[in-house]
Formats: sequence, C-alpha cells, structure tokens
Amino acid sequence: MRKTLRWSVVTTLTVFMSFMLSFAQEQQQQPASGVQSSTGSQRMQERIASEVRHELVMIPQLSLFDNLSYKVNGSTVTLMGKVVDPVIKDTAEHAVKKIEGVETVNNQIEILPPSPNDDRIRRQAARAIFSDSSLYRYSMGTLPSLRIIVQGGHIDLEGVVDSQGDKDRANILANSVPGVFSVTNNLRVENVKESRD
Repeated sequence: MRKTLRWSVVTTLTVFMSFMLSFAQEQQQQPASGVQSSTGSQRMQERIASEVRHELVMIPQLSLFDNLSYKVNGSTVTLMGKVVDPVIKDTAEHAVKKIEGVETVNNQIEILPPSPNDDRIRRQAARAIFSDSSLYRYSMGTLPSLRIIVQGGHIDLEGVVDSQGDKDRANILANSVPGVFSVTNNLRVENVKESRD
C-alpha cells in the first residue's frame, strides 16, 4: 500500500512538473500580449507604408516637378507634398484608400497655382541641372530621384543624390536660372561610403 501511495505521489509530481516546465517554455516563446500587439501593429504600419509608397510612385501623372510624401499613424495615412496637376491629389487619395488596413486618409497635398513664369523656371531649371554630365543620371527612370518644385519663383530641390558634391552642384545650377528668387536645397545624400569618410 505504501509503495502504491509513494508511486502515485511520484507520478503526480512528475506529471505536475512536466506540465509546469511545458507551460514555462510556452511563456518564454510567446511575448507578453502587449508586446505582441505592438509588434503586430508595427508590422501592419510598415506594410501600409510600403504599399502607400508603391501606390504613390505608380501615379502616371507624377513628374519631376511634383513631390509627394506621407506619414502612417496606425490606420491613418497623411498625404503631403506639392503637385502641378490637380489630378494627382485625387488619384493619390483614392489609391491609398484602397489599401487594406487604411481607415482614414488625411489629404494635405497642395496643388501649385498655374503660372507661366513658374512653368518657364521649371523647364529652365530642369535643363540646367540635367544637362550637367554629373547630374544627368538623376533624371532617369519613371520617377526621377531629383525633383524640382517651383512656386512663385522659388525652387525647392527634393529627393536623393549620391554625394554632397552632387547636392551642391544642383543648388548652384538651380540658382543660375534667370528669374529665380531663392533655392531651398532639401536633397538628401544617401551614399553610405561617403558619409563614413
């Protein structure tokens, strides 16, 4: 009788210890529910941001004279930037609204007012910048990496270049266009090798 009692106590303890060990391992593998939901939320935001970017660059009317940007905050996407063609503003909003997980689109895209003088500056600035042999490559592709935004005779240079030298050269050439009041150089340098030197 004592052997049976001991055996059943040992068996019960073994089963209980196995259960506790298994439970502890499960808890280590699964993060706390708050961490898990914030990681899931972050992944969802990253997915939405990636899809928003894709939708924006696919807008057929987008040119080197337009600049679009966006912010993702949960299920809300805020669209920003300046465009020449009013169609782009509506197209961007409709494209982003269709993305799974997007509930609200705050469309703050500014439509640049029509101006023959600004049109002239756009053409001349593009000619001055992209006829330069070191900057020509930034005009390539469906959506150039260097964009020229003109409003009221003022130029904003937007986008990405490979070096500080290219950024400075674009600034000098934009300033050389007759009738330009000012140039704001917002170009970002994204050359890892150069930034380390």
